[in-house]
Amino acid sequence: MSVALVTAAPARDLDDDLAPLSAALAARGVAHEIVRWDDPAVDWAGFGLVVVRSVWDYVHRREEFLTWAEGTAAATALVNPPDQLRWSSDKRYLADLAAAGVPTVPTAFAAPGEPLAWPDAPRVVVKPAVSAGSIDTAKYEMDMEGSDDGRPPPEAVEHVARLHASGRVAMAQPYLDAVEDERGETALVFLEGRLSHACRKGPMLIPGLAVVGDLFVEEDIRPATPTAAELAVADAALAAIPGGPCLYARVDVIRDASGAPVVLELELVEPSLFLAFADGAAERTAAAIRARLSGGGPTARG
Repeated sequence: MSVALVTAAPARDLDDDLAPLSAALAARGVAHEIVRWDDPAVDWAGFGLVVVRSVWDYVHRREEFLTWAEGTAAATALVNPPDQLRWSSDKRYLADLAAAGVPTVPTAFAAPGEPLAWPDAPRVVVKPAVSAGSIDTAKYEMDMEGSDDGRPPPEAVEHVARLHASGRVAMAQPYLDAVEDERGETALVFLEGRLSHACRKGPMLIPGLAVVGDLFVEEDIRPATPTAAELAVADAALAAIPGGPCLYARVDVIRDASGAPVVLELELVEPSLFLAFADGAAERTAAAIRARLSGGGPTARG
């Protein structure tokens, strides 16, 4: 039985993980194809395992994508599974993590027709709750003059109004300055609940960065070694995933104003795994996929 590595039409030539992962699977004798999730000609039941990868256009077609995931999971093995894809594709999961005691970036959400409780911070980030690649995301300076908790500028209010007008849930978070220092944001990549590697992600909400293929803002990625505190927070986030462990997960953490790491994102749908930035990362991912294909299922976390 072969493996499907699932991408999207606009993402196929932009996903830097596909080539090294394909080569690693081939080296292990694993037959595989790179296919689009929305290709009507694909017989999903003909694959022994379907691995969701760079489905980066799902943010504009989320319900269609989730319907595809449900149908595919009914026909064959799908990773990550539909319940986890649904949960992780809406950033309101951050509220679930916080409720479970996982340190997270404080986040306010507002559906259309609801007021937004603006964070008490000098700078805030506004974006849709269903989003990827920093698209439709912006940073704003709060007006702190004459107010105990700060007032959002008109541009931020208009941003929320635009999201609501398009039927989307808006979210706002304090902008954490640590993203701009040398350590930046740490992305920890896990396979079957075990740390594979980590990378440093540079700031994305700064002037001059290009938008690639209308899908994501270009990133400055470098290898990194997570601290014990970062790893502990990431482990806590993994433990809170409904139905875990996952074939793959990426936990993005950043230091808050006190210097403590907090979860910024927990990606289970289509995260870049930065396979080219860590020795053996593609091989470890291929080995995990082959184990799933062989019916080994997820391994215990530890």
